[in-house]
Amino acid sequence: MTAALIDYGLFLAKTLTLLLGIGLLVVLAVRARKSDQAGADHLEVTHLNDHYRDLAHQLRQASRPDKAYQRSLKAERKADKARAKAQEERARLFVVDFQGDIKATESAALREIISALLLEAQAGDQVLLRLENAGGLVTEHGLAASQLTRLRAKGLRLTVAVDKVAASGGYLMAVVADQIIAAPFAVVGSIGVVAQLPNFHRVLERHGVDYELHTAGDYKRTLTLFGENTDAGREKLRQQLEDTHGLFKDFIHEFRPGLDLDRVATGEYWHGTQALALGLIDAIQTSDDFLLAAAEQTDLYQVSYAVHKRPLERLLAAMTQAARQRLL
Repeated sequence: MTAALIDYGLFLAKTLTLLLGIGLLVVLAVRARKSDQAGADHLEVTHLNDHYRDLAHQLRQASRPDKAYQRSLKAERKADKARAKAQEERARLFVVDFQGDIKATESAALREIISALLLEAQAGDQVLLRLENAGGLVTEHGLAASQLTRLRAKGLRLTVAVDKVAASGGYLMAVVADQIIAAPFAVVGSIGVVAQLPNFHRVLERHGVDYELHTAGDYKRTLTLFGENTDAGREKLRQQLEDTHGLFKDFIHEFRPGLDLDRVATGEYWHGTQALALGLIDAIQTSDDFLLAAAEQTDLYQVSYAVHKRPLERLLAAMTQAARQRLL
């Protein structure tokens, strides 16, 4: 009798678990369907002055006597009312973040943000790009840099802040700015071009595997993964790298003509204080100090572009991010 009750209990537990699992899947499917229908790519705007004010309020409330805290709030409200009554319109500083990867995948969002800024910006408005980018593919980072040139072409002052790294393709983007600031130990530079690939020809040959490659055009392929590479192919690739390096240097010279390119375009990188001495940047300053100083006279707005993703895409993105964190 006891054994039968135990078996029944186990059967009931399994059944309930199965039903709960099915119910959960149904709920997730319904929510995903509604999310797909309602979701859309859109701008997200945060008033950073309010954010900084909230931080100051929290610290002030915790560290000052209550009466002193209340007096400071009254004085602050009075100043806000006077500003509103005078209809004072302050200049705006738009803050944009760019987290780089090898394919500069945030370029698509950057394009939309810059288009919005160009449609709305008025005289006196500025842009701060908080850039973290160690470089990557030439075409993708060239496009990202070209998006930033749109701001300068319209007369919007652009400051690039490098708190951690702006190297290679990252510096290609940074150099467009009217002003580059960097933290003392930020990595800047790496003005060079690299191409590398393994070659498995001898492995295939050893195992009796033939590999054929047919092209029309002498340099349709220079080096390959599986075929036998030639000295002519290697020389052509080196020539292409030099040509790309020349374009890189020409682009930098356009925006920072005073740089000694023979000194800095060697592929080396430097930390912030060294980069300042070489003229790669204009000041040693973190983005936080820049924003706090600007907040006194300017309205700060952080602008981002939210791209709607399906549930599976969000899951894969979260898994990828978790894997990256494990590798750090």
